Amino acid sequence: MYNIFVSETGLPFFIAIGASGGEGMTDMVTLLHLLPKPVHAVVLAVLHRPFDKISHLRDILARGSGMPVVVAGDAERFVPGTCYIGEPDGHLSLRSDAQASLVTGHDDKLRNRTVDTLFNPVAAFSPGPAIGIILSGSLDDGSRGLAAVHAASGVTMVLDPRGKWPPGMQQNAIQHDGPVDIVGTAHMIAEMVGRVTTEARHL
Repeated sequence: MYNIFVSETGLPFFIAIGASGGEGMTDMVTLLHLLPKPVHAVVLAVLHRPFDKISHLRDILARGSGMPVVVAGDAERFVPGTCYIGEPDGHLSLRSDAQASLVTGHDDKLRNRTVDTLFNPVAAFSPGPAIGIILSGSLDDGSRGLAAVHAASGVTMVLDPRGKWPPGMQQNAIQHDGPVDIVGTAHMIAEMVGRVTTEARHL
């Protein structure tokens, strides 16, 4: 059974989504499109990207998701119902006051650790309940961060890898320390997000 932590102040959920590569971007567009609207949460999304390339991620996500997508500025205050992303060389994270933090990665050293760079502070500093979602991607980025979300009484979800080989972000997250609450399709994950956020608002 998944955890539900409800802040006494009624603060919104923070939903952290991580993915990598072209398939991961497609998964992200699909999931954002399927999420119930309006989303009663702040959505923070990260995708592995080269730091020195022009990015059209905001336009792609906005066009396919049906929800506002904003490139976060440093120290920006988040608005529920909006999806926030970082810059290719400014990796999205969360400050201790729950405002946006952009972690510089000019030397590309963080490019394959951007999911943990977001998930770990979301687990630590989210003022309301947290949901962590891992989509398609290579390597093991996000495994530690998702475990941290679980340890902080958040809800953890992974897109079903359906036997993908070689193992990537999904399989590694499932096998890492700390159980995953939901392993399923994008439709199942979106439905569960709606259910969890609705239940929490009515507790």
